[in-house]
Amino acid sequence: MRGTVTRPGPLPGSARTRRAVGALASTALLLPLLGATSDPGPPGDGARGLQQAFAAAAERYHVPQSVLLGVSYLQSRWDSHDGAPSVTGGYGPMHLTDARTALTPAPHHSAGAEDPRGDGARGPLHPRKALPDDAEIPARLKTLVRAAELTGMSPEKLRTDPAANVAGGAALLAAAQRDLNAPLSPDPADWYGAVAHFSGADDRTTGATYANDVYDVLRVGAQRTTDSGQRVVLPAQPGLVPDVAQLRRTGLRTASAAGTECPATVSCEWIPAPYEQFGDGDYGNHDLGERPASQSVEYIVVHDTEGGWEGVINLVQDPAYVSWNYSLRSTDGHVAQHVKAKDVAWHAGNWYVNAKSIGLEHEGFLAFPDSWYTEAMYRSSARLVTYLAAKYGIPLDRQHILGHDNVPGPTTATVPGMHTDPGPYWDWRHYFELLGRPFQATAGKAGSLVTILPDYRANQPVYTGCVTKGEPCAAHGSGEVRLYADHSETSPLIKDIGLGTTPSTGVNDLSSRVSTGQQYAVADRWGDWTAIWYLGQKAWFRNPAKQPAAVPATGLVVTPKDGVDSVPLYGRAYPEASAYPAGVPAQPVSPLPYRLPKGQRYVVGDTVPGEYYYAVTFTTDAHRVVVGKDLYYEIQYGHRVAFVRAADVRVSAV
Repeated sequence: MRGTVTRPGPLPGSARTRRAVGALASTALLLPLLGATSDPGPPGDGARGLQQAFAAAAERYHVPQSVLLGVSYLQSRWDSHDGAPSVTGGYGPMHLTDARTALTPAPHHSAGAEDPRGDGARGPLHPRKALPDDAEIPARLKTLVRAAELTGMSPEKLRTDPAANVAGGAALLAAAQRDLNAPLSPDPADWYGAVAHFSGADDRTTGATYANDVYDVLRVGAQRTTDSGQRVVLPAQPGLVPDVAQLRRTGLRTASAAGTECPATVSCEWIPAPYEQFGDGDYGNHDLGERPASQSVEYIVVHDTEGGWEGVINLVQDPAYVSWNYSLRSTDGHVAQHVKAKDVAWHAGNWYVNAKSIGLEHEGFLAFPDSWYTEAMYRSSARLVTYLAAKYGIPLDRQHILGHDNVPGPTTATVPGMHTDPGPYWDWRHYFELLGRPFQATAGKAGSLVTILPDYRANQPVYTGCVTKGEPCAAHGSGEVRLYADHSETSPLIKDIGLGTTPSTGVNDLSSRVSTGQQYAVADRWGDWTAIWYLGQKAWFRNPAKQPAAVPATGLVVTPKDGVDSVPLYGRAYPEASAYPAGVPAQPVSPLPYRLPKGQRYVVGDTVPGEYYYAVTFTTDAHRVVVGKDLYYEIQYGHRVAFVRAADVRVSAV
């Protein structure tokens, strides 16, 4: 399919069985090699001296070392991922792409129990149309082949040897500079056009946005220890001003951002999701609204696509499918907007959350630790979220910037089928640093709350089922921390009664995992262990002082009112029955299978009224926004948030 390689057999998905979506590096190495077979240039195992590899490649191809480091940082943050391909078939520190090994596009929100609308008043979604399989492979997905031609190295070496990979990237940059009839200058300011071209962008705006990001990195500088243990340093050049006029010589087309709601700092295009009527009274693939005039926008929901860019863009244009507001591309951070922010997309599996949120889809796969999210995409997403949060007054915290895996099932029956993306390999810590809201301690050592904050690179809990059921996933950094029934890793994992399954280390099993940035009340401490209140239980995690998994915090908590043993929890905030106008049937109030017991405390994320957007017809004259007087608290109950009636609890600051 589109020249990609699929892996035989089913793969695990977000609480469902996914179709095969990719190939590991070992599979890729069995493919026929492209390009020259001789291997001049840097010898093997460049991971032992990555900084030196950048210096050697820069000297050999006459590319400023800082430019080479800056481009690589935006692609991979200098990580090698042990030769495994990204979602777009990108390899090594330079993210050289080989479309033959890109992960195969899979249906977004593929078959499973979750209804993306999450509204019981609507019927089931119409069957999805088949994807076309004859799309042309874009040049941005074939840079490894070109690097092989330029360097004379085999594609195998470019995939697996970090030093060779860096040399391939340098050769591509030098070739781009020559194509622009520009000299191989030692001045990094003279490489703006080549950097824009390296991104593989289809248009001038995307190329410029990518190049601007690279030059931002060059001005600020960077240093970090990579996934192979290499310390790489890029000194800051605060006065660097690139020659942006070079962009006119790249030949990239001029693109229009007309119709989009994006900041000027991202490359954005309008690819509308259709609002169309079809079948017997059915319509899709979103609902018209008048947000924020009729409803407040409270949440931004982060998803991964579970499919490649071209296939996902095709899907969102299918009126019989589902929708989301924005898609973000891995290779260069390009953004496509599909649904206006005033309208309601079908993306989160909970109609209350859909009606009050904006959904962002990021090109990636949660069950492949090394199908990594690029720095270019992280940065573009962070700028978009910062813009939307400022425009709609959305707090930049983990109670309002949710993963799809944090969205609660609206009813008991829907809990097991809720999706689990973006998964344990999404780097929330780095993401919030890019948002300008880094997580940090806000209380002393004996604080009554904690913010989950492991070291992403060093924190590598074992997950299973990425490729084969029960088999360990590749070791990889993670933003999530595992929970146990007692202060020992030999004790049982915490069980989620709503799932009704035995807890496991499965990559999609959220029973016993907390995520970076989430906050919980401390229930107990024992040596290097901390217990929190979680899913109505005392849940323990390792939290040693020398390598903490959480930091002390302050905030508001709720507990049942005096004299009450426990109170119910909900997957949405319900208006009281008297709030519904004539012609709008009241939602049946459906508590979740969870309770908030006395003596336990849970962190408050927000106070919200009961609210329901009634929209079951194509014409909007019958649509109504029902807002009640009953108030609810959004709380961090388990891995997902939940809602509790304000009348049932008392709130206090700790």
